[in-house]
Amino acid sequence: MGPRSIAALLLVSAVGVVAIGWPLITGPGSQVNAHAQDAPWLFAALLVLLVAVVAATISESGLGPKAVAMLGVLAAAGAALRPIGAGTAGIEPMFFLMVLSGRVLGPGFGFVLGSLSMFASALLTGGVGPWMPFQMLSMGWFTMGAGLLPGPHSLRGLPERVMLAAYGFVAAFAYGTIMNLAGWPFMNALASSVAYQPDAALHENLARFLAYCLATSLGWDLGRAALTVVLTLTVGGAVLKALRRATRRAAFEAQVTFDGS
Repeated sequence: MGPRSIAALLLVSAVGVVAIGWPLITGPGSQVNAHAQDAPWLFAALLVLLVAVVAATISESGLGPKAVAMLGVLAAAGAALRPIGAGTAGIEPMFFLMVLSGRVLGPGFGFVLGSLSMFASALLTGGVGPWMPFQMLSMGWFTMGAGLLPGPHSLRGLPERVMLAAYGFVAAFAYGTIMNLAGWPFMNALASSVAYQPDAALHENLARFLAYCLATSLGWDLGRAALTVVLTLTVGGAVLKALRRATRRAAFEAQVTFDGS
């Protein structure tokens, strides 16, 4: 990742943290709460920043046409995998592919791939809405994290798959928690025991949010995490080999050199 990529990623991450975590940042009586219902649309500006991250990463990496094509294929594959288990206890094989792809491609390309996959998935399933930038950002973080794990060039075999499975398990719950937090303040129809209360203290809203997660998404997140672990441990080795062979042929992250003659 070059300096422009890092700067764009830090900016979009900072804005994303504020956009997602504002219910736990603002205090009782804050003026932010007066515009709470506008937040999903206002923070759709995240989409512009995400595009800036993608553009900066691609422009600084010197990607050739083969590498760009591979990113497109993986994003399309992730988008196609996501609807397979839609509505069925969190059966989402897309997360397994994102973990392995982030591991092989590295953090910069991983973030781009995760964001593009969610964008393509939203277009494919008709899931375009104010939640889409948050999904893109969360999946970008999820995939980037896999690229930041230790031993990218030395750790192989079962130890690597166990590490990736453990990461995928935790990250699957983290993704669900982030998306819960993004939508929780706007669920006005919920019972008061789990709904966001603008005038409540932080510890009270944290308790409400925990109850909301347990009541609405625990089973879904557990299914997503369990499937990610099972697929990583069983077929992860073959997929990792295929991805590494494909990235070598696509000359990923190859540095451009010029002959001095």
